[in-house]
Amino acid sequence: MPDFTHLKENGSLHMVDVGHKITTARRAIAKGEVIFPEEIYPRVLSQDVPKGDFLACAKIAGILAAKKTSELIPLCHPLPITQVEITFDFLKERSSIEITAEVKTNAQTGVEMEALTAVSVSALTIYDMCKALHKGIRIHNIRLTYKSGGKSGEVTFE
Repeated sequence: MPDFTHLKENGSLHMVDVGHKITTARRAIAKGEVIFPEEIYPRVLSQDVPKGDFLACAKIAGILAAKKTSELIPLCHPLPITQVEITFDFLKERSSIEITAEVKTNAQTGVEMEALTAVSVSALTIYDMCKALHKGIRIHNIRLTYKSGGKSGEVTFE
């Protein structure tokens, strides 16, 4: 059986002790996509959505989500986040918006979960604010694309 860091030898769960690790600068980038039915995408592009400025709302929601990740994911450590940046790119050829979240900290463990949570909640917020236009909106391909810091150093996943 592989070595699972969150399992004790008896199989019970525990929060990993990171107290012995060195504090380093850590950074993680995650991405995800919200795909819209083609017939409503022009309204999304022009940001003509009944609930208002959905991108501003999604940005704030993503930042808040990153800060609250340890409250949502049971075995995550609370981290002193130093920066969260959320950006949106309109991908017209796919009738979609790509969300990118970059999270930084100086800590003993990484911010991958915070970046993934930020993207997820940003995508859910876009869905919520645009669903009045069409219920066929899809959230797709949420993934970690980059991390740095700690013993594994710099890793790109895309």
